[in-house]
Amino acid sequence: MSDPFPIIEVPLDASQDIEDLGTKEKFWFRHPSLGCCLFKKARLNTGEDWAEKIAAQLCKLLGLPHAEQELAIYKGEKGTVSPSFLQGQWKNGTLITGREILTQRLPDYPQHPKDHSQHTIDNVFSAIEATSLNLPIEWIPPEGIHTAIDTFIGYLLLDTWIGNSDRHHDNWAFISVKHQIYLSPTYDHGSSLGRNESDFKRKQRLTTKDQGFTVEAYAKKCYSVFYSPVDNTQRLRNFDVFCEVKSRYPNTTKIWLDRLAKISSNDILKIMMCIPDDRISPTAIEFVQKILELNQNELLNLQ
Repeated sequence: MSDPFPIIEVPLDASQDIEDLGTKEKFWFRHPSLGCCLFKKARLNTGEDWAEKIAAQLCKLLGLPHAEQELAIYKGEKGTVSPSFLQGQWKNGTLITGREILTQRLPDYPQHPKDHSQHTIDNVFSAIEATSLNLPIEWIPPEGIHTAIDTFIGYLLLDTWIGNSDRHHDNWAFISVKHQIYLSPTYDHGSSLGRNESDFKRKQRLTTKDQGFTVEAYAKKCYSVFYSPVDNTQRLRNFDVFCEVKSRYPNTTKIWLDRLAKISSNDILKIMMCIPDDRISPTAIEFVQKILELNQNELLNLQ
């Protein structure tokens, strides 16, 4: 059996620089070996910490550039620690969020940070393609992956697989440093894997004979933060976003689907078993495994 993932204890006197982006309690501090890090508190009984950790490990299996995540505790409260992108070769760089990028490109792009109505596949992909983007530093891409668009498509496959409902315009970005612009690694996957469900609801979904309440029905209802280009009022399902992208970039999606096909249920179970027992329940593990199995099968049926 694999050893549990380590838990980073954030010092009580950690210097704090409050992070405004997003809705969760979080702050920056300096870790002796990881450098500048973001501590993000997991809200009680939400599973945000294990969802982030599991998603990061799944990124590794897929070969995606991603934010590293470590389980952590601060003043008795559980959370995660993630080293900043803006150190090492990206030191003194600037993170430019999708919202900033789209606002600069589209004069009518909504100013309110929670208005995603023009966050469409066309607008996002046009912004990425119109920029001379380098791939993330020190990342070795899979064979056949050459461009930022190729890489971003991998992010969308991840979203579909893990049921990430939070790829909005603040959760993808470019990094500008030394007159060069890079695609940021993927980050912020805490709204995934059904982590928001209670164990009572999970058990009901796992055992019900009501086809409208099964885990499969739950997984099929996972919506993205990409909107329909027709009327801009309807959020698209993650699966439908990936299907649309597949119709435009069949060769790239095939590469990522082939990588997904190589990941076994045992690979996933090994990750789950490394989450400490006081962070995730057996019922949650079973539920997450089922979501990943169903979404993986649905994606691989596209091959």
